[in-house]
Formats: sequence, structure tokens, C-alpha cells
Amino acid sequence: MPVKTRSKRYLKCQEKQPSGRLPLAEAVKVVKSFTPTKFDATVDLVMHLGIDPKQADQALRGAFSLPHGIGKSRKVIAFCDGDNIGKAKAAGAVEAGADDLIKKINDGWTDFDVAVATPGMMKSVSKLGRVLGPTGKMPSPKAGTVVEDIPKAVQEYAAGKVEYRNDDGGNVHVAVGKFSFDEQKLVENIDAFINLVKRLRPSSVKGIYIKKVSISASMTPGVEVAAD
Repeated sequence: MPVKTRSKRYLKCQEKQPSGRLPLAEAVKVVKSFTPTKFDATVDLVMHLGIDPKQADQALRGAFSLPHGIGKSRKVIAFCDGDNIGKAKAAGAVEAGADDLIKKINDGWTDFDVAVATPGMMKSVSKLGRVLGPTGKMPSPKAGTVVEDIPKAVQEYAAGKVEYRNDDGGNVHVAVGKFSFDEQKLVENIDAFINLVKRLRPSSVKGIYIKKVSISASMTPGVEVAAD
């Protein structure tokens, strides 16, 4: 199997990569010092947690509005009926509806980032599990995408409210902004999410809870953060 070669830009960034953990503000400063891409790269946060992903009571999943958003709007659809259809579209939904929207997605349309739904629509929306489940777009109460207040949910997710969920390795990976953000905004976004994860520590977790925290921009090395 051929060895993957790194770009000259990546290798140049790697020269600035520190070997130890840095205070958050310093870690952000290092990431911002990396040679930028030709596009406005996304800044990502990865937290490796001392949880057992196989235990339901230790799983972390939900949604969170970062103080400064993530730097881009997202396409949101809403499964709803009655007056909520017009309200959802007025709030910024690219599509809203009930059976007609379900049929459109069953026919192959998936040009959206987030789907929200009212509780009353979930019996019908559950038919889309095979389509939306694998892409992570299925509305879920645990993810905060099954709600009564559809217009509010549409506005929040369109503005960049982030969903988070640990993977099978106990990692939580979220976007926390753009490379173009100033350092303070990135620090505040990252700090807010780290504090959220700390507050959500499952009571059954023993030993070290937050094992490793790393931040990076698209196609750059990671920089470890001291998050004790």
C-alpha cells in the first residue's frame, strides 16, 4: 500500500507544531500561524474521552449553539404541518412540509444539512430511517432536532448550531469556527464547548474523563490543548 505523501504546505505547518499541550489561547495562536489554504478552512476540535461508548449511560449526544457560530449557514429542512410550514420557511428552512417532503426525500433528494421535526411528525418521518440514518440527518430528540418550536430550531441550526455525538472510539469531533475568525472568537467557541463536555460528564465514568483535546484547521496538523 503506497505511503500517503504530505503537501509542502502541511509539512511547513508541521514545523510549527509543538510537541506538548498548550493553554487554549496559545494553541489557537499556533493554529492561526499555520500557512492558510486558498479557502476559508474550518477549525475542528477533537476530544478523546475516557468513556465506554458501548454503555448507553456514558454516551454523549446533543446540540449546542457556539457563542460565535461556525462561520457558515446551513441548509435546514423541517418536517411539520399546518401553520408551521409557513413559519419554518419564513425562519429560513429550504424546504418544509409533511408527506410531500417525505416523498421528495424518498425519491432521492438530500440537498440539506440538518432536518428538524415536530414530535407529531416522527411516526411518518421514521420511514426515512434507511435514507437519513446513515448520513446522520435523521431527526432525533437526543440530538435536539425533534422540537415543538420549529421556527426557533430552524433559525438556530441555519445559523450554525452544532450537533455532537461520540464515536465508537470515545471521540467527540465538532467544527468550532473558521480560520478567518479572530483568535478570541475561536478561543471562546472552543472554551464553551469544552466546558459543555465537562458538565456532561456521566456519573458512571471512572478515572480520567478528558484524555486528550486537539484543534486543527482543514489539512493542518493538530495542536494539543491543556484542558484540565
